[in-house]
Amino acid sequence: MKASTLKGYKVVAIGAIRGPLLIGTRQERADYTATGIAPEGARFIKLLGDIKLPDLNTATIRQWHRTIAEQCGNYTATRAKSLLKSILALAEEDFGTRAPSMPTGLAKARHKPKKAILTPEHIAKLVAAAKEDPEHGIFYAFAFLAGTRPSEQLGLLWSEVDFDKNVIRIRRIQERDGTLTEMTKTEAGTRDIPMGVKLREMLLSWRVRCPRKGKELHRVFPGPGRLQPWPKPRLGGGGPMLYQNFRKRYWEPPFKRLGLPYVTPHSARHSFISTLQAEGIEVGLVAQIAGHANPTVTLGHYTQAVRDGSVAAEALDRAYAG
Repeated sequence: MKASTLKGYKVVAIGAIRGPLLIGTRQERADYTATGIAPEGARFIKLLGDIKLPDLNTATIRQWHRTIAEQCGNYTATRAKSLLKSILALAEEDFGTRAPSMPTGLAKARHKPKKAILTPEHIAKLVAAAKEDPEHGIFYAFAFLAGTRPSEQLGLLWSEVDFDKNVIRIRRIQERDGTLTEMTKTEAGTRDIPMGVKLREMLLSWRVRCPRKGKELHRVFPGPGRLQPWPKPRLGGGGPMLYQNFRKRYWEPPFKRLGLPYVTPHSARHSFISTLQAEGIEVGLVAQIAGHANPTVTLGHYTQAVRDGSVAAEALDRAYAG
C-alpha cells in the first residue's frame, strides 16, 4: 500500500472514528490529527474510542454517523462508515466478537456530478493538433490515447515503452513532489496498455526530441531542458515534470488555442474508457486496460474479456480518425 493511502486511512480512523473530534475548521482538525496538538480553547466531541466492542450497538453507530455528517460533511461520514464496517468485520474474524448490524437509512453523500468528457470528434481535433506540435503534443494527447492517470503518465519511463510488442507497461507513479514510487495506485493498476498506430508514431517522434537524463533516455515526460537546433535533443532536462507545471504549460494551452471545452487530465481517462465502451469493447477488457480491479468499477456489471488488447487500440484509431 502506498504510504499516502495508509496515511489517509489513519486520518479517518483516528480523527473520525476513534476521536475525540475537534470542533473547528477542516484544517484545524487535520492539524490536530497530524500533530496531536489542540488549538487554544479547543472543544471536543467524544466518538467511539472509549466504547468496547461488545458494548457497541447499531444505535450508537447511527448517532456517531450523524455527528460526523454534521461536523465534517456527508462524504467524510460515508467514508468513515465504510472503514468502520471493515474494522468491525476484521475484529469479528480475528477476535470472535459479534459485530453490530450497520444502521440503514443513513444520510448519503450528495450525488457527485459526472466528469465532463470530450466527444470523439473533439479528441480527434486535439490529437490531430498534437501530431503537428512536436514539442508539446504528446503531453496532452497521451492520456486520451492510453487512458492513464496523471501520476502514471508523469511517472512513465522509456524502459517501459515496448515498441517491439506495442505495449506500454505501467509499473510506477510519480508523487506530487516529483519522486517516483515503484508501485501503482492499486494492484490492478500494474498493467500493460496496447499502443495504437497514432500513439506509437507520436512516441517514436518524441523519443528523438525527449530531454535526456545525462546522455540516456529516462522519463517519457520529463521537465524541459534547453532547446538546441534540430535534430539535437534538449540539454539540461530529464528531471521530473511536476503536475502543476504539466497542467499550466502543457495541458491547458491547447484547449484555449483550439477552442475546445476544457477538461482535466483525469477526464481524459474517462473519455478513453467511454470511447472504448462506445466502440463495443467488452467491459472486462476495458477494465483490464484501465487498471480497474473489478469490471463493476468500469460499467457496473461484469463482462468477460475474450479478445486481445490490440482490438482496443484499433478501436481508438477508428474513433479518432477525424
